[in-house]
Amino acid sequence: MTSNLDEADMKILRVLQSDCRIGLERLAQECNLSVPSVQRRLKRLRESGMIMKEVAVLDPGRFDCKMTFVVLVELDRESLQQLDLFRKRAKAEPQVQQCYYVTGEADFILICTARDMQDFEQLTHRLFFENSNVRRFRTSIAMDRSKVGLTLPI
Repeated sequence: MTSNLDEADMKILRVLQSDCRIGLERLAQECNLSVPSVQRRLKRLRESGMIMKEVAVLDPGRFDCKMTFVVLVELDRESLQQLDLFRKRAKAEPQVQQCYYVTGEADFILICTARDMQDFEQLTHRLFFENSNVRRFRTSIAMDRSKVGLTLPI
């Protein structure tokens, strides 16, 4: 997929992964390109889906989302329809930050956030207890956020 990217595209992507608020002029300087060239490349990278989204990463400690949970979810039935239904529920839930369909012991791994244990309990009722296809779920509570990110080593 990256075969149609040249080194300038890769440099733009590396810089943006560390700071997507960088201005066009500064980005052009960092990549030794002209501003119009960077604009064209950015447009192409966004339109192709190579850049999926540009977001602000917030400090959860400064908000009312102080707890992070890693939840392994096992489904009863794994038909395509049931998998899609669970994915849709997870995607629609704002407290689910990440959802992975995985192999192994669990069918899905979710990274969730909550204000406190009571808030997480309410989330478990919505996502798991009210879903007759959830066989079981196991939860680990994050003690520390040692590394959090979505950057790719390109």
